[in-house]
Amino acid sequence: MSAAHDLAKLSFTDVRERLARPGGCLAILPVGATEAHGPHLPLDTDVTIALGMARRAAAELVRRGRACVVLPPLAYSVAEFAGPFPGTLSLRRETAAALVADVLAAAARTGFRPLGVANAHLEPAHVEVLRAAVAEARARGTDARFPDVTRRALAQRLTEEFRSGACHAGQYEGSLVLADDPASVKDDVRRALPEVPLSLVEAMRDGKADFLAAGGAQAYFGAPARASAEEGRATFEVLAALLVESLLAPA
Repeated sequence: MSAAHDLAKLSFTDVRERLARPGGCLAILPVGATEAHGPHLPLDTDVTIALGMARRAAAELVRRGRACVVLPPLAYSVAEFAGPFPGTLSLRRETAAALVADVLAAAARTGFRPLGVANAHLEPAHVEVLRAAVAEARARGTDARFPDVTRRALAQRLTEEFRSGACHAGQYEGSLVLADDPASVKDDVRRALPEVPLSLVEAMRDGKADFLAAGGAQAYFGAPARASAEEGRATFEVLAALLVESLLAPA
C-alpha cells in the first residue's frame, strides 16, 4: 500500500502546509507488536496490518478532501501471550501506556486533529492499554478516536474466522499480510499448516497465560492454509472504513 501520506516521508514544510488547510489535518497512529505469528508469518505482522489499515483510511480521507497523515507506527507493546516464542518483544503495561499517550500528546501539540488509532494487536492487555491511553488523551482535551475491533458491533463486520476468536496468524491475518507484504510470507510453510480451531478468546477467559497453554504449539490459531490476498484486500477495505467512520464522526 502506498506510503504517500506517511508523516516520516514528509518535510516540515509539507506538514506545515497540510496543517494550514481548511479543516486542519488529521493523523492516524498505527499500532502493533513484535511477536510470533506462527512459522509462516513475520514478527511484524501486526504492524503490517495496522499500516495497511491506516494508509487506506488516509487515502480515503484525502479523496474526500481532508488532509491526513499516517504517523510512524508503534511496533512494541504488551505481548505476553507470545512470550514463549523467540523474537517476541513485550513491554511492561505502564511503559506501553505511557508510550501511546505521549505519542498522541505530541501529535496533538503539533496541531493534528482529530487523531485516530489503527490497531492490529488484539491481546486484551494491549487493548486495555490503548483504551486507557485514548481516555487519557481525551481527558487532556485531545480529540482521539479508537475504533476497537474487539467490540462486538465492529467485530461483526469482519470475517468469520475473526469472529470465532481463532484468528492469530490464521486465515484472517494471513490474508491481510498476503495482500500487503506477500514476500514476507513463507507460503510453502503456510499452505501445509493444519487448522487449529481453538478460540483464543475462550482460552484467555479460562485463564490460559500464553499461546502454548491455549493450544497453539506453533504460535498460530485458525486456518492459515485458507488465507488469500483477495480476502486480505476485502478485509482491509472494511478496516479502513471503520477508521474513516470513526474519524469523521462528530466529536
